[in-house]
Amino acid sequence: MRPPAHLLYDAAGARELDRLAIEVQGVPGPELMQRAGVAAARWARFCWPRAIRVCVLCGPGNNGGDGYVLARRLHEQGLKVQVIAALPAASPDCRANAERLQAAGLPLDRSDASPVAGTELIVDALFGTGLERPLDGPPARLVAEANATVGAARLALDLPSGLHADSGAELGAGFRATRTLAFLGYKLGMFTGAGPRLCGKTALESLGFDESLRGRVSPRAHRWGGRDRHPLPPAPIDLHKGGAGRVLVVGGDSGMSGAAALAAGGALRGGAGLVRVATRAAHAASSVFPVEALCFGSEDAAALATLARLSDVLAVGPGLGQDAWGRQAWATALDCGRPMVVDADALNLLAREPMTRHEWILTPHPGEAARLLACPVTAVQADRPAAVRELVARYGGTVILKGRGSLVAGGAGGLVVVDAGHPGMASGGSGDLLTGLVAALWARTGAALEAARHGAWLHALAGEVAGAECGSYAMLAGDLLAALPQVLRTRS
Repeated sequence: MRPPAHLLYDAAGARELDRLAIEVQGVPGPELMQRAGVAAARWARFCWPRAIRVCVLCGPGNNGGDGYVLARRLHEQGLKVQVIAALPAASPDCRANAERLQAAGLPLDRSDASPVAGTELIVDALFGTGLERPLDGPPARLVAEANATVGAARLALDLPSGLHADSGAELGAGFRATRTLAFLGYKLGMFTGAGPRLCGKTALESLGFDESLRGRVSPRAHRWGGRDRHPLPPAPIDLHKGGAGRVLVVGGDSGMSGAAALAAGGALRGGAGLVRVATRAAHAASSVFPVEALCFGSEDAAALATLARLSDVLAVGPGLGQDAWGRQAWATALDCGRPMVVDADALNLLAREPMTRHEWILTPHPGEAARLLACPVTAVQADRPAAVRELVARYGGTVILKGRGSLVAGGAGGLVVVDAGHPGMASGGSGDLLTGLVAALWARTGAALEAARHGAWLHALAGEVAGAECGSYAMLAGDLLAALPQVLRTRS
């Protein structure tokens, strides 16, 4: 039985899975290490069948023991294997497998050695899930040399060394894997923060774990990946526009009408039956807005309040600005008491005067999250899961912390990690489109948390579709908008 790839564990959960396998299922620790090393050797041969010269970097604990088993296995298969003991074996099982490797005729290089010239595959078996401090000493030097070795593929066992299992923070300079083979369960840190960059492509090996025991360990988060299917509610055959949700986009101050236009486009593509835009009077007749949206000049609170009363969900912030018009629009939107998706300058205004509400979805990028939490951006990125939970605790409602491995949290719902996206999405307007899309899904379904999850996931999938066409440099937010119909048709 394949292990569930959507469950993400923290380091404590990973240790508990190990304990269950050993103490409850009855798999001896040395046997579990043997299974891990053999599985990793099999995976290495499958992924890099032409690699002959392999360098294995081994640490002092069980991760190092896995590496010693892998090295012995590849040596027995006739590959030219170099093993560098970065630190002396400390755990009994690790030490036993280091001795078995030497008895098989393969010596250990000392910690001051380096990968030999012509190495085709470097295996990281230095540290597993328990690392809590930056790499230093010989392990740090070996990781730097491995990352700099031209032409060599890199395989990490269980977790790249230098990646924090819980937070996704990079502890010093982490091992940049081509692929990572996780054991028993995926770790949360693999899919957010520095995780996607350090892990490369990921795979999961169960090591014969009894899946009936998995329910005893609570996952830290759930992963929504690119191949998953999370269906939206089907449209009733007699659906009309009044029943499909009414969204009001509030934004588009002078010079920023494009942001509000993208949000309106996202709301339309997200299935809202009626989309209105409250913007500056000078923009109301602008051709930048989708022809399907109704645009209104809103220069006073009364005009905006009237439009808000006609709407199910407000999308506030794209191009809002923080001048007098934007501040008035934000205050009016708050007074109306409607459910709202809050983004961009509305988040910045919220950071000035914090408050807690339940009927909103906040969509900050790391910089906006830092302002909301009154901390440096580096602190947000150092522990994204903690940051999104703190945002929910302080501000209420539901929060989407954007970025590769976007995180969605709110209320009693568990944490969701979006394992999808493309680097080309890092351009102006992408977040505005997400705001409109989430607002439409909320207006149509009435479920804030599910709208946030689906919106972040579908937005990331659209990025992948657009990225396949445009690449990392040429992608525009409009390309995401154009990709949404395909994504909604095939993946929802």
